Parts: sequence; C-alpha cells; structure tokens
Amino acid sequence: MAFSELETKRLEKVVGAFVEKHRPPPHIRHQLDLAYRINGQSIEIFEVRPKWPGAPGEIMEQSVAKATYVRTTNLWKVFWMRADLKWHVYPPTPQVGTVDRFLALVAEDKHACFFG
Repeated sequence: MAFSELETKRLEKVVGAFVEKHRPPPHIRHQLDLAYRINGQSIEIFEVRPKWPGAPGEIMEQSVAKATYVRTTNLWKVFWMRADLKWHVYPPTPQVGTVDRFLALVAEDKHACFFG
C-alpha cells in the first residue's frame, strides 16, 4: 500500500531537504547531481549524470540508497546498491525506526557503501 497524501508530503519535505543539502555546488550540477523518488513504500536516492558515451542531453541515474517502509513492523528496511546492480540490505544497520535515521545513515556513509 502506497503512502497517504499526508505521509508523502512529509517525506517529500524531509527527503527533499536532505537532497538539497547534499547536492553538489551549482556550477557542476550539469555533470553530477543528486535526486530522489518516492515509489510505493520506498524512497530511493540516486545520482544524475550525463550518459557517457551518449547523445548530448542523455542522462543516467545511479542508485545510491533505498529505504522501504514495512507497516506491519513500523520500521524502514535500509538497502544499498552493490556493483552487481542489485539492492542489498545494509548489513551494519538493516532497519531503522524513522526516515530521519535512514537519512543520517546515508549522510554518515560510515562504510562507504552509499557514495563509495
């Protein structure tokens, strides 16, 4: 079940503020930027960059982190994208109680899993 409209608005505010704070400087955003999407019960943070080689204006997205909310447990499962391009549970902290804690894990990136 997807988030309610109220939940979605709150998540957009919190995650949007996180992404805005961690975006690269404006002068390089055409080469590298940070974005997010909310899909179903998940929040995904990803990098946006020009596709190489590719036609001018073509972009690619590289996933960084994902959290999926499990209503039955009231917890967020934390995932990171490995080199095999599949989501894997983040071993040091596989689940957290709040989206704020998820964002703190991503920002800290203690094990260099999210941003390398």
